[in-house]
Amino acid sequence: HPQIYTYKDINHVTYSMSSKHHPDLVLCRKQPGITIGKLCDKCDGKCVLCDSHVNPKTKVRICDECNYGTNQGKCVICGVANGIADAFYCAECTAMERDRNGCPKAINVQKSKTDAWYEKKRYGGRNR
Repeated sequence: HPQIYTYKDINHVTYSMSSKHHPDLVLCRKQPGITIGKLCDKCDGKCVLCDSHVNPKTKVRICDECNYGTNQGKCVICGVANGIADAFYCAECTAMERDRNGCPKAINVQKSKTDAWYEKKRYGGRNR
């Protein structure tokens, strides 16, 4: 199941980035700490791993490094806005034990955003 990252480019057009279609996204996967992950109002209700909007079951725990400094309290999925609600894994991801794979936060989202922007500029906004 893909993890979606949304961002706005210079023209304020919203794009989605999925780890399924962008294999260069690297998830942290370190040992989670006691910090509960947060979601912004735009991402609220989504499963952190598969973007499902049904059956939230297990709270997301992130590592201490992903919740330090400027990243403290930020949304686990998009990393842009301040988190307002707790993040959850859905029942399916919990049953498949995807919630035990470590911290689910992407650590190189900004690099992927930049690459996607230049790729869009290069191809003129059209699909390859």
